[in-house]
Amino acid sequence: MEVTQAALHVSVSIPFTDAGGVSEARRFAQALAEAALLGEPAIGRALEVLTEAAGNALEHAAGGEVLLRRSAPGAPAMLEILVLDRGPGMANVAHAMRDGFSTKGSPGLGLSAIARLSDCLEISSAPGKGTALLARIGERGAASRGPPEPLEWGVVCVPKQGETMCGDAWAVESGRDRTTVLMVDGLGHGPPAFEAAQQALATFKKHSGERPEAHLRALHASIRETRGAVAAVVEIDWQERQVRYAGAGNISGTLVPLSGPASNMVSQNGTVGEKIVRIQEFRYPWPDRGLILLHSDGLSPFWELEPYPGLSQKDPSLIAGVLYRDFGNRRDDCVVFVGRERPRDALGPTGGAR
Repeated sequence: MEVTQAALHVSVSIPFTDAGGVSEARRFAQALAEAALLGEPAIGRALEVLTEAAGNALEHAAGGEVLLRRSAPGAPAMLEILVLDRGPGMANVAHAMRDGFSTKGSPGLGLSAIARLSDCLEISSAPGKGTALLARIGERGAASRGPPEPLEWGVVCVPKQGETMCGDAWAVESGRDRTTVLMVDGLGHGPPAFEAAQQALATFKKHSGERPEAHLRALHASIRETRGAVAAVVEIDWQERQVRYAGAGNISGTLVPLSGPASNMVSQNGTVGEKIVRIQEFRYPWPDRGLILLHSDGLSPFWELEPYPGLSQKDPSLIAGVLYRDFGNRRDDCVVFVGRERPRDALGPTGGAR
């Protein structure tokens, strides 16, 4: 398997219903881990984690889906593993994490072993809701590269079933005072949609530092020779505690407070690269301790967090994975981006990112 630069924004999806599917997921995991420049010990841990987690899904849910995502060049080496199933779920995840716990008479070392092998492990599970497991594996003992970004984020981005290229894409630009996110969905699917999305990514990078409205105007001009796309650009101003949003078409943006009703951000009608009725930037207050959620029409607009106890406080990648599993449309490309502000005491003395 060859991992290309364009594939860095895509989650590799491997459905599995038997040991052969798990073996295929292991092959992809090894290729991605090597491309991320993980060392042999970390790769070994990643493969053990995947095997244990997928084996649990086979035993309790007759299979599921593995999603794999690697770190980008220049970022700390990391492999992210999501294992999603629609099985009976667990009533008490903390109890199931103990050594010796088993529901089927086995030694019961799976989840506790996964916790020891992973650098990050979070699980969402409830009776009747299936189980979603998130693990990240990196280089233990690696030096820190400065304080973390203000926005802790996670993403799932997968092509339509049967396609190898994804027309949905995303990008994050993080600075000390602002974080800017692009979400783009090339019209249709396959190579033409992929071409439009990749052109949008290149334009977003070229216009680094600009406001959302300016970004959207630049995208509109730059992808006219492609099939076109729907897109949104959102900027979080950490000093003003404000969100600026400009969108065109059916990209959905939602601000989810810790309590109370969510706020849907406004996109204008039209298609980027063809015709937009009006390019306009809207402003919203940032929801303290809340979430920002962006997605393409590959995710149903009727998604919910309430049926999943405690999910809104989990890792953003786990939230994105659960929403994709239960509300994703496998007949189209799908991207789900979830972000949350990091606690200020995690950002270092400057209160901002590098």
